[in-house]
Amino acid sequence: MRLLENIEITDAGSEGNAVARHGDMVVFVPFGVPGDIVDIELFRSKRSYAEGKIVRFHRYSENRIEPFCSHFGICGGCRWQQMNYETQLHYKQKQVEDSFKRIGKLENPFIRPILASAATPGYRNKLEFTFSAHRWFTSPNDGDDSPALGFHIPKRWDKILNIDHCYLMEEPVNAIRLETKRYAIEKGLSFYEARNYNGLLRNMILRSTTTGDLMLIMIYRDDEPKVIFPMLDHLGQVFPQITSMYYVINGKQNDVISDLELRHYAGSRYITEKLPPFRDSGREVSFRIGPVSFFQTNPVQAGKLFRLVADYLSPAGTEMVYDLYTGTGTIANYIAPYVREVIGIESVASAVADAAVNARLNGHTNLQFFAAEAEKLLSPEFISAHGHPDAVITDPPRNGMHEKVVRTLLSVLPEKIVYVSCNPATQARDLYLLKERYTLAECQPVDMFPHTQHVENVALLTLA
Repeated sequence: MRLLENIEITDAGSEGNAVARHGDMVVFVPFGVPGDIVDIELFRSKRSYAEGKIVRFHRYSENRIEPFCSHFGICGGCRWQQMNYETQLHYKQKQVEDSFKRIGKLENPFIRPILASAATPGYRNKLEFTFSAHRWFTSPNDGDDSPALGFHIPKRWDKILNIDHCYLMEEPVNAIRLETKRYAIEKGLSFYEARNYNGLLRNMILRSTTTGDLMLIMIYRDDEPKVIFPMLDHLGQVFPQITSMYYVINGKQNDVISDLELRHYAGSRYITEKLPPFRDSGREVSFRIGPVSFFQTNPVQAGKLFRLVADYLSPAGTEMVYDLYTGTGTIANYIAPYVREVIGIESVASAVADAAVNARLNGHTNLQFFAAEAEKLLSPEFISAHGHPDAVITDPPRNGMHEKVVRTLLSVLPEKIVYVSCNPATQARDLYLLKERYTLAECQPVDMFPHTQHVENVALLTLA
C-alpha cells in the first residue's frame, strides 16, 4: 500500500467521491470534503489516476459537518452527508457546468442556479429494506450475529446492514420496520439467507404520498398463509396509517417482483399522489401509484421539475408534443391541459398501462401512449401517421438518448426540445450532437436527491 501525506481534497466527483491531485495523478477517495488536508492510503493505482481511502486528517474543511445518521459511511447511501448542504449544491451545479463545457463543448452555457430541495432529510417517498439471517458486522469486535432488516452493503449482494433509523422517509416508516423485525423475532420467523436461498422473510417496501397515503408491500419466499396473514393483520392493527397492503411470494434467486403476482391484502389497491397545476386556474394533477409503479422519489421537487418543463415548453394550447421515454406519463399528464395533443413513447409496457390509467384519472383525452423503444418506433412513417411535433420532451435513462433518436430529432426539427436528464454527462454528449441545428437557450439544475452526488438537469433547446 502506498501512502500519500498532506494531500488537499480539491473537488467532489460525479460518482460521489472526493478528488485530490498528486502531481499529474488524480486521486479519488470517498467521504472527503474539498478543503480537507489528509493522508491517503492507495489501494488501486493506474497511470493517470488512483483510488484510495483517507487514513488521517491534518485539517478539516470549513464546509465539513457532522453526519446526522449513525449509519453514514457503511450503508452506502447519502454519501455527501459530511458536507454542508450549500456546498453540496455548489458541486452539483459544478457537475453540470463541467459536463456542458468539457463534453458538450459549450463555451458559456446559461445555467441557472440549482433549485434546492425543500426537504433534505425526509424527502423520499419509497424505501426497500431487505431481511437477512445474519447482520453485517460493523467492526472487527462486533460479535452480534442477530438477524437484520436494512440495506445492502455497497457491492455486496449478500450482506445486509441492520438499520436502526433511516432519515430518508418520514415516520412511521422507521416504526413499521422496527416493529416488523420485533414481531418476526418474537414469532420465530426465519429471515432470508441469500447464499442458500432459504428463509421466509425476504423484502419489505414502503411507499408514501404527500396526500397521506401509505403502502406496505411484504415479500416472502414461501406461500405460508398461516404465518403471513397474522403478520399482516398485526402490522395493520398497530399502524392504521397503512392505507394499502400487498404481499408477494418470491421463490426466485433475485429480488425483482414486477414479474410476480402482487397479492392485494388490505386497504386500497393503490395510493394517490397529487401535484399542484402548472397554472393557477388549473386542477391538481393526480397519479395512481401501485406496488411497482414508477414515480419520482422526491415528490415536492418533482412538482417543481414538471413546472419547469412546462415553463420551458411555454404552451399556447395548439402544440403537438412528443414525450419520449415517458415512463408512467407523469410529465405528459402534467402538461396535457395546456397543449393540443401529447404522444408518449415508453419501452416498458407496464409503465404505459399506468400512464393510460393516469390519463383517465385526470380526464385527459388528448394523450396517446405507445409501448416501444423510441429508437425503433420514432420514424418518418410514425410521425407522418401521428403528426409532426412542435416540441419534444425527452427524459431518457442515465445512458442518455439512443443515437438513432438524436438523428431523428435532427431530421424532424421540432421548434423546441426540453431535455430532462439525471446524468449531465450523457446529456452534454447529446447536446453536442444536436448543436448543428439547436441552440442551448438555458438549463436549470434541480436537486432531487440531497446528500448524494446525483443531480437532475432540465435544458431548453431551440431551433437555430
